[in-house]
Amino acid sequence: MNMSKSMGKNMHGNMHRKHSRKKKWNELSPMARVGTIVAGSVQLTLLIAAQRDIALRPAEQIRGGKTLWRLASLINFIGPSCYFTFGVKRRPAT
Repeated sequence: MNMSKSMGKNMHGNMHRKHSRKKKWNELSPMARVGTIVAGSVQLTLLIAAQRDIALRPAEQIRGGKTLWRLASLINFIGPSCYFTFGVKRRPAT
């Protein structure tokens, strides 16, 4: 019986933990700000490169549909990386 009471307290206690709030921009350290800007720039560059490549590349040179890859490339970092890795058909080396 003591065991069930202590388990109940632990389970109930976990439900009342305070959630940490997100830091505001002015609360971030200078290095965190730089890291955020760099990560955002890389993500935006990958997205633009993938969208441009999808628009300019003929459909025959893309595995799957262009619409599918346009939507997939919207997923941060993973989408554009997957498009360039798996979506583009490579020419055999000569």
